[in-house]
Amino acid sequence: MPPPSDIVKVAIEWPGANAQLIEIDQKKPLSTIIREVCDGWSLSGSEQFALRYADGPQLYITEQSRGEIKNGTILRLAISPGRAARQLLERIQSHGIDARLEALKELAKLSADPTFATEFINMEGIGTLARLVESGTQFGQRMCSLSTPTGSFLFFFFSFGEMLAFTLTAFLELMDHGIVSWDLLSLSFIKQIAGYVNQPMVDVSILQRSLAILESMVLNSHSLYHRVAQEITVGQLIGHLQVSNQEIQTYAIALINALFLKAPEDRRQEMASTLAQKHLRSIILNHIIRGNRPIKAEMAHQLYVLQVLTFNLLEERMMTKMDPNDQTQRDVIFELRRIAFEGENDPTGTEKRKAMYTKDYKMLGFTNHVNPAMDFTQTPPGMLALDNMLYLAKLHQDTYIRIVLENSSREDKHECPFGRCAIELTRMLCEILQVGELPNEGCNDYHPMFFTHDRAWEEFFCVCIQLLNKTWKEMRATAEDFNKVMQVVREQITRALTMKPSSLDQLKNKLRGLSYSEILRLRQSERMSQDDFQSPPIIELRERIQPEILELIKQQRLNRLCEGSCFRKLGNRRRQEKFWFCRLSLNHKVLHYGDLDESPQGEVPFELLSDKIPVSDIKSVVTGKDCPHMKEKSALKQNKEVLELAFSVLYDPDETLNFVAPNKYEYCIWTDGLCALLGKEMGSDLTRSDLDTLISMEMKLRLLDLENITIPEAPPPVPKEPSSYNFTYNYS
Repeated sequence: MPPPSDIVKVAIEWPGANAQLIEIDQKKPLSTIIREVCDGWSLSGSEQFALRYADGPQLYITEQSRGEIKNGTILRLAISPGRAARQLLERIQSHGIDARLEALKELAKLSADPTFATEFINMEGIGTLARLVESGTQFGQRMCSLSTPTGSFLFFFFSFGEMLAFTLTAFLELMDHGIVSWDLLSLSFIKQIAGYVNQPMVDVSILQRSLAILESMVLNSHSLYHRVAQEITVGQLIGHLQVSNQEIQTYAIALINALFLKAPEDRRQEMASTLAQKHLRSIILNHIIRGNRPIKAEMAHQLYVLQVLTFNLLEERMMTKMDPNDQTQRDVIFELRRIAFEGENDPTGTEKRKAMYTKDYKMLGFTNHVNPAMDFTQTPPGMLALDNMLYLAKLHQDTYIRIVLENSSREDKHECPFGRCAIELTRMLCEILQVGELPNEGCNDYHPMFFTHDRAWEEFFCVCIQLLNKTWKEMRATAEDFNKVMQVVREQITRALTMKPSSLDQLKNKLRGLSYSEILRLRQSERMSQDDFQSPPIIELRERIQPEILELIKQQRLNRLCEGSCFRKLGNRRRQEKFWFCRLSLNHKVLHYGDLDESPQGEVPFELLSDKIPVSDIKSVVTGKDCPHMKEKSALKQNKEVLELAFSVLYDPDETLNFVAPNKYEYCIWTDGLCALLGKEMGSDLTRSDLDTLISMEMKLRLLDLENITIPEAPPPVPKEPSSYNFTYNYS
């Protein structure tokens, strides 16, 4: 007979004593359970003790978290969080170097625990740590003055560095719980942290934590942004990008991104100019993208954020309408005309000049031949389109003139309207690169080629406008085909971008291979792979095959769940990643899961996964905004991408297991597999795609012998019954 659901069997350890194997009644108060455990070892003062997990993060168990205790869990009796906080606070203010170092080391570890953090912060622990940091070099000098006659100055120097690193680690962990406001920090503390970043030679651990603290200040407080911006020079941050340590590079770019993101709109262009003067792009290209080490996920994310923030500088021009009465803006259009038709002399008469301008603007491909300024009144792309056209005309003059004159000499119906195409292309590129949108939390989709040129956006446009002109010719398009051409060009560009070209020259080569005929071939191939014949016999065959294919997909999903997957835990700071692993038992009856120190390579044995959920206890699977952990994180403004990868398992009694899949593929695999376990329909995009592909393949195999044979719409008629059955053979 299974034990009651309120009873949990655990082992509890205490140093120097045999472990107690007890049954915890979840209906009893936690203080009563701790008193009974203390009585088992004859320990008095049970109110001074608490229970912690013996493995993993070793968090304290509270009345709120006790429901997470599972059968077979190993716990440890420890001093209460309040008592631990008091003792550590006393020890970090002691005069002994070793005692202080050990206390700070233990504090850095315990600070990740929210229960301990609350107690420590309530005892003004944050202020104590801040004062230790503010004391700066005097703190180190006091340490050195304590040396014995035979002591080594070097020993104290390194001890001080180690103590400072643990102090900053603990401070950052405590602040990340969101219990106290970042606005409470003093100017002297900010100056001291900024000093560690600006120093030419500083310990790597101290530098990492200082950069992380400054990033958190900027992201969490508007007032602190201004203070940090005054203390930190962009030149110093760029200097940290030229080191060999990728962690330091990542933290430095993260701080640059934070300053960029929180800067007032009128300061962003100025900051971008400063970064350009300091050669940020070329330093990132040479020391990171083309460096000797592979780019890790967090570095890729920060490069993506920088790319998005850089393109977002175009938003103002993209959303600015042209003023038809502004002579300065009209002069730009005159300049486009002058460059294209430079050799032609203006006629003397006003009417003749006006007629000539109208003719020229028509040849330039503007929709409004009389007043082309009206073409730029729609946003997006607004004035950004005119900027792109002027850049092409001035810096790629031969290409610009060739495109304009080539089209003006074609038959009237086949000319490619340069002006209209450039405006629509600019709008399309803004959509593809999501200009004006905030970066997504989980996205690492940066493009190396955009770091190879100071005017990457404009150069990208110049490559794409030549592609558009080439595709127009290949399609032998007319004005009526304009939208069709733009659809093909969009497909060419997006396909090329997915190949991640490392330079603009590589992009040109990729686009050269994606001609109109190649796009048609790819479309035809994809259409054939997902061909869905509509004749009744084929539909009937499909319906008969579908249950077999669905069962095959179901088995594949369950097999993948048995192999298991690694998931990332959501935290306040993305770089301090924590992982956990989950897999389905081979008999499909139990989900095993547990925490990991790092992302595993391959499968994780069941023995290392301490927690489990019987499949029979699972009530349902929810996704997206319905997940409990997405509701809890709403204050952190979870982005769309994280929401799309989130799902939760709801199981008895009122418990949840929350997931955030590493990618869309794993999300589909797990949601499908869990639905299959519960006997529900697998409804993911991946299932629909797999179903179409496998059914199409199976049908083609079965119909192989019927190639070039027309399948009738209806079955042949059944012949009439014969008048007699005398033709049958009699065996008797």
